[in-house]
Amino acid sequence: MALVGVGLTAPAAHAADSDISFSNVVVNNGKPVVVGISAEVEAQLTYTVQSNVTLDSWWVSAYRGTYGTNEYKLAVFTTRWSCGQSSAGGYTFHDCDETMTIDPDNMPGGNGNKLINSDATDLKTVGTAIKKGGGYDTDLLSATVRLQRASRIQNMNASPEPVTKGRPITVIGTVQRANWSLHRYDNYGGRLVKLQFKPAGSSTYTTVKSVTASSTGYLKTTVTASQDGSWRWRYSGNSTTGASNSSADYIDVN
Repeated sequence: MALVGVGLTAPAAHAADSDISFSNVVVNNGKPVVVGISAEVEAQLTYTVQSNVTLDSWWVSAYRGTYGTNEYKLAVFTTRWSCGQSSAGGYTFHDCDETMTIDPDNMPGGNGNKLINSDATDLKTVGTAIKKGGGYDTDLLSATVRLQRASRIQNMNASPEPVTKGRPITVIGTVQRANWSLHRYDNYGGRLVKLQFKPAGSSTYTTVKSVTASSTGYLKTTVTASQDGSWRWRYSGNSTTGASNSSADYIDVN
């Protein structure tokens, strides 16, 4: 596949024209984009641009803030994989498939070029097309994308190992989430977290119980040993925070 870099600097003014329009905009397959404190994240972007004039270039971007005055783009770069072309009714249609690259430490403008915690919200989208020979069209779009802070569950441990059947197993862990503003993970207290079990030989986890983390994010509970298998914690996330699973801990039951 050919890689095409798509720039993210759009004209400042809003100049919607009837001869160009954007539709079918979907970011990350309609799912939230979850970002940690350092690693780049990629999200799929698909859309259609329709025009009855010849275009030199076009792009769709997600942004936060107010467009035209203090908008801050989400992606530092977009890679275009394909843009199929068709025609009907005097219009040309380009169905584009792209990948947005999001770097929490290298945002295109605003907030010191870094994500901050208040950015965990619904971001808006905008489409821009540059006409051949001059002129452009910028459309504020209805599609949105939810940006979330990553969560993680640390220090997962189930003990004792091995354990006698019918005896208690103690499972612990700590819930954390990304603090973009301070560039670190902080303990995330008061979260309802599921304890899940996967029997030996199975590929499916089943929720055994739900446990509320302490004010410092600490998790602890006991279960009865019944068979060999793996234990893990599962946090389902919320509007500002992504879901996560802990590492698994296998317990041999004698």
